Amino acid sequence: MAVSKIVDANGRPFTKKDLKKTQTAEIAGLRHSFTEHPSKGLSLQKLARIMEAAEQGDLAAQASLFNDMLERDGHIFSEMQKRKNALLKLDWNINPPEDATPAEKTFAAKVAKWFKSIPDFEDVILNALDAIGHGFSAQEIEWEQYQGDWLPKKLHYRKQAYFKTTTEDGNTLLLNDSIEGSLLWPFKWFVHKHNAKSGDIAESGLVRALVWPYLFKNFAIRDLAEFLEIYGLPARIGTYLQGATEEEKDALLEALVTLGHDAAGIIPSGTEIEFQSAAEGQAANYEVMINWCERTQSKIILGATLTSQADSRSNTNALGNVHNEVRHDLTVADACQLESTFRELILMLCQLNCGEDFDERRLPRFVFDTREIADLVKLADSVSKLVDAGVDTIPVSWVHEKTGIPLPKDGEPTLKRRDTINPVALSQRYKSFAALSQKADDDIDQAQSVLDDAPAAPDAVNQAMLKLIAPMVTALQQGQTPDEALDIIAASYPLLDDKEQQQLLMQAIFVADVWGRLNANS
Repeated sequence: MAVSKIVDANGRPFTKKDLKKTQTAEIAGLRHSFTEHPSKGLSLQKLARIMEAAEQGDLAAQASLFNDMLERDGHIFSEMQKRKNALLKLDWNINPPEDATPAEKTFAAKVAKWFKSIPDFEDVILNALDAIGHGFSAQEIEWEQYQGDWLPKKLHYRKQAYFKTTTEDGNTLLLNDSIEGSLLWPFKWFVHKHNAKSGDIAESGLVRALVWPYLFKNFAIRDLAEFLEIYGLPARIGTYLQGATEEEKDALLEALVTLGHDAAGIIPSGTEIEFQSAAEGQAANYEVMINWCERTQSKIILGATLTSQADSRSNTNALGNVHNEVRHDLTVADACQLESTFRELILMLCQLNCGEDFDERRLPRFVFDTREIADLVKLADSVSKLVDAGVDTIPVSWVHEKTGIPLPKDGEPTLKRRDTINPVALSQRYKSFAALSQKADDDIDQAQSVLDDAPAAPDAVNQAMLKLIAPMVTALQQGQTPDEALDIIAASYPLLDDKEQQQLLMQAIFVADVWGRLNANS
């Protein structure tokens, strides 16, 4: 049953016809507003004003500042991309609730089909993860009706500068279209709020921690650029006669500047230029500051430094593995928070397409596969040794979870081990068995005499052995592999499974051994 009329939290009616509209399209001035760049002339005083304004609900300047940081600081951009793209490597699924009924499993499969129909779903995930830096990310949903169901046609990313909060409630987003702001329409927004750090929306993103090393790094880069501009150049000092006019002073100054760049210039008569020793110094101090800022940025975003850049003093494989584990912890945390937001999208889909015919407590769940896949070689060796040592409490489900190998579905074919048979080894094994089975006591000579005195094998046995063994022996003599020879036996007995064929071959080799002993002297 589809919803004909919806009422939001404030009692405002919202009909299905409104699903095809976009709220931002209704506000012409919002989309065409000029985007400021607060990073221009950024200082300690200006930064403090931007952060205070965000705390009071004006998010535009802080959001625009972080966008500038991503564009101007390649290190921040790279590290943020690493953290966001980590979730794209994870598989996801729509899981039914615990102890699900057959009907709930069927409904979960239907929800999974809805999600797989969302276009550019990877972009939806990446856009949602913009909230790691900003504290929130908003995508406006454009709906369409397809085969009787309301499904998202497109999720449009909207800039954080379009939104604001209030001083009374720092967690409720409003469209920044007026002094008071406008409430977001129901069923029209997919909003992910990310708690990279605790606090209201304005304080929960990484921007407030990253902006300080960004500012100090820019100070250091500016000073380094000025140092490199004058490094190695001699200081030029000009003197002018007492009573010189302002025009003469300006001409002298211009000559000094020209000499620094063009190594040529003219000076007024009666003035002098003196060249001092070249500027001295080292760029190492500036590089130390820049490196410290970038390491701090990496720690803030990834929780480590070795996953982002080499450190000649601590670049070891062991430390790198530890830091990769830290990054996995962040990925798990990011995935858990995004799963909760996708629950809101599942709820919207159910409300639009199922009416009241569903239990909100038993909704399917969007789940990322955040398991760490163990090293298969090491795990197989460890489990094999534990089982051989008598440990019989290892659940099969635990092994599947650690290896990432899914459990087979009903009737699904599975890989099975194919035991290879070495005819020579089996012959040796059954020669020993034949000798032991024939002796009447511990005297081997007596057992051999029993074989020597035994009558010749019947012709029926001879013919049966030739029929079974001869094709395999011929194949081996022609250079075919033991596996190919065994395939000949398998083709001769298609109704037998592998174990039955192995048993048949073992018996044949045993009989052949006895048959050879019986006919050795004939």
